[in-house]
Amino acid sequence: MRIWRSVVGKLWMTILLLVSFVLFILTILLLEFFQNYHVEEVEESLRYEAQKSASVLEEHDDLDMSIQIVAEILDDPVHSVVEINEEVVFYSDELSFQDTLQAINRSNSMERIYSDGTVVQHEFPSGDDFDNRYNNIMVVGAPVSSDDGETTGAVYVYQSLEAIQQTTEQTTRLIILAAAIAIILTTIFAFFLSTRITAPLRKMREGAFEVARGKFDTKVPILSNDEIGELATAFNQMGRQLKHHLDALSQEKEQLSSVLSSMADGVITFNKDCTVLVSNPPAERFLQNWYDEQEGYTKLALPPTLESLITKVMKTNEEQVGELEVNGRSYAAIISPLYSGQTVRGAVVVLRDMTEERKLETLRKDFIANVSHELRTPISMLQGYSEAIIDDIPQSDEERKDIAKVIYDESLRMGRLVNELLDLARMEAGHIVLNKEEVIVNEFSSRVLSKFKLGLSDEDITMSYQTELDDTTAISIDPDRIEQVLTNLLDNAIRHTRADGKITIKTQKEHQLIRFDVIDNGVGIPEDDLPFIFERFYKADKARTRGRAGTGLGLAIVKNLIQAHKGKIKAESKVEEGTIFSFYLPC
Repeated sequence: MRIWRSVVGKLWMTILLLVSFVLFILTILLLEFFQNYHVEEVEESLRYEAQKSASVLEEHDDLDMSIQIVAEILDDPVHSVVEINEEVVFYSDELSFQDTLQAINRSNSMERIYSDGTVVQHEFPSGDDFDNRYNNIMVVGAPVSSDDGETTGAVYVYQSLEAIQQTTEQTTRLIILAAAIAIILTTIFAFFLSTRITAPLRKMREGAFEVARGKFDTKVPILSNDEIGELATAFNQMGRQLKHHLDALSQEKEQLSSVLSSMADGVITFNKDCTVLVSNPPAERFLQNWYDEQEGYTKLALPPTLESLITKVMKTNEEQVGELEVNGRSYAAIISPLYSGQTVRGAVVVLRDMTEERKLETLRKDFIANVSHELRTPISMLQGYSEAIIDDIPQSDEERKDIAKVIYDESLRMGRLVNELLDLARMEAGHIVLNKEEVIVNEFSSRVLSKFKLGLSDEDITMSYQTELDDTTAISIDPDRIEQVLTNLLDNAIRHTRADGKITIKTQKEHQLIRFDVIDNGVGIPEDDLPFIFERFYKADKARTRGRAGTGLGLAIVKNLIQAHKGKIKAESKVEEGTIFSFYLPC
């Protein structure tokens, strides 16, 4: 059944039906024509023979001779009846004579032979099948006139049309045979024509399926120079253009995807109903932070602030700018409308993570405030004692020396602050240079601890060294920098440890790292302050310090020195129980 749904089948059936219809109409017309033609031929022949027979009877006075001549003129299947003075004097067919003569006598048209003296023809039915014309009898009557022109008799020549049926049937068979041959030839021609037309179409159909599957380099063979060939050429050009445009679109899509993926800002495209269409990795992190921040089963798809801005953009068709907080991070949002023609079909949101900028801004403000705070006290003391010397307030040399000593100590304090700031700036800028060498861990740690023990003659603090390493364990470090780390940590431990306290340096090996612990049982660090102790100028409660307070830069310098050695540092503390500073250095 597939062929009937194909172009070949449809075209073949169309041509075949058209030719069959034409041949059917032509066959009917030809059959009608030949039937009428044969009947007319019989009619002309009978008319001629009737007139000829009548003229023979008129020209000869001897009736018997005339009848004999008439009998010789007519041959089967033509028969005749001669009537003189309304009496039958001759008939050639004895079987059908009576039926034919009765039909002639009943016919009104035959009466015109005597009344008008004209030749009359008429068909009479014969048998029971009145619808079949071939059962009729054709009768032609011609008048026989005397010398004075009076009609004295008539000659009836008749013939059954059944005689021409065989001729008509033979003609019909020839016409049907010709029609069958024409249909067969038409079928062959239709298939040939259809194949010539549909073969390129099938190739183009196969090529179209290949293009639909993504093979845009598919080419259709050009088999002719007609419209189908032009269609194949246009199809090939279409495939090339389609491949070109899709490659261009793919490149643009890849470029856009690369740009979006490499952007530090989050980009989200929303539909008109605020559903997400496209998002890049920073935007996905933003959405994930929003989902993580929410609790319970009723989670909102978008932050209310952002959703209200998007709704406002949809209504006003104007760009909107806003800020929002999500999961402890600050974001600046710029929302612009997306158009489809003249109508707004959605919005694009650009999200910039402003957390670091806000943090840096806070650090900058804190830095300025801390530096100002650290410098205000020594500057005030320098200014005050300098004014005292200028105003000759000290009365003795001893008082002048005390004032000078205070001025000297405060200037050292200012110099130390400035030097630490410069060191920290160089470290953070990556300008630190390490002079590494192999150092025995136990020997190095004991030497640093000994320096502090010598300086604690007036302190009631016990300092000790514990190790799990053997005396041959070495590490590649810059000894001066690591000594500075231990010095800062020990100095902090001393300042925050009460009298009768205990400070311990402990070393051990963990995996491929050497771990240094500086342990004290001092006042400890509040849990809220622990995440910030390595920031510049950050200090816990100054009232907890024992003796002189630091600048707040020591731990920041320690962190940078440890990181320069590819290590890491951490702190553990409990208030009123003590603190453990641990740093790890690679072996």
